[in-house]
Amino acid sequence: MRFSIQYRSRECQGRIGCLETAHGKIETPVFMPVGTQASVKAISPEELEELGAEIILANTYHLYLRPGHDLIGRLGGLHRFMHWNRPILTDSGGFQVYSLARLRTVSSDGVVFQSHIDGSRHFLGPEKAMGIQQALGSDIMMTFDECVPFPAGYDDVLVAVKRTTRWAERCATRKGPGEGALFGIVQGGMYPDLRAMSARELVAIGFDGYALGGLSVGEDAETRLAVIQAARPFLPEEKPLYLMGVGTPADLVEAVCLGVDMFDCVMPTRNARNGTLFTSVGRVAIKNARYAGDDRPLDPNCSCYTCRHYSRAYLRHLFMARELLAYRLNTIHNLAYYIDLMRAIRKAIETEQMLSFRTWFYQSQEINQKEDA
Repeated sequence: MRFSIQYRSRECQGRIGCLETAHGKIETPVFMPVGTQASVKAISPEELEELGAEIILANTYHLYLRPGHDLIGRLGGLHRFMHWNRPILTDSGGFQVYSLARLRTVSSDGVVFQSHIDGSRHFLGPEKAMGIQQALGSDIMMTFDECVPFPAGYDDVLVAVKRTTRWAERCATRKGPGEGALFGIVQGGMYPDLRAMSARELVAIGFDGYALGGLSVGEDAETRLAVIQAARPFLPEEKPLYLMGVGTPADLVEAVCLGVDMFDCVMPTRNARNGTLFTSVGRVAIKNARYAGDDRPLDPNCSCYTCRHYSRAYLRHLFMARELLAYRLNTIHNLAYYIDLMRAIRKAIETEQMLSFRTWFYQSQEINQKEDA
């Protein structure tokens, strides 16, 4: 993998970059749709390509449990298995293991946990996490890390930071020549000094890129931005920075201004299935009765398949009737919105209009909120 910075904003820390991988180039800042189990829920790889998705995320933990990384490896790797020929980033499984609070035991070796599928016991550590990602054929692999809950005490977070560093070292020793890139994950909870410590320790090991993990776990947006600001000065400018599991459109706009290059989040796909749609004038709760006879497209400023062909009234009907087509059409639109937002952000950086774009974004999002509350 190679990362080059094409343009730096003079207004903020935002920048335009290019990630080159074995499966293609990625323009940054970029949003990665989440395909946890080798599928972005409700839509096909071909539809993702049509939307302009350049990279997707899959998950080590879930694919290890079902159908198994060995099986995927024997079938030619994850790209061939899911018919996706563009880049794939795989999370190491640390966050998913963290979410199994009552079903896991953490030690210096790794984590023993019970499967959420059938209760069977498994072990996942740095070496195994790397082996799974290597079998999947990831373009970008993530180190195995320990994510802590929010809130968490300082001493507990310090232990997790030190363990994350040791695990990162072990992951680095397992990366072979010619394999995908490996990103280190900065931990440290909501403590700025621990975030700085984690960043410095990972940079000393040396990775192809760096991620900020352990966020979007219940903290407010202001705290999250403070964490990004605490870690950013200690991470190399020439390497890509990935904010994991975040977030809302506003989160993306703010984080880009702080120098973040990569994002992933289930929000656009999960909200689509729950009937909450993102538009250029704010969120639309499509179940609201006010849309029952609304013949307008969902978003007049969107050119996605859904907005070109279907009315708000039809989308509401599908959702209220629990028709499967509702999930597909809603997902197409929400992902189109996120991908178009990143495209607009890159244009704003390139034309030195990021701060005015930020102001316009917040003003436009307020239009629909009172009516749709």
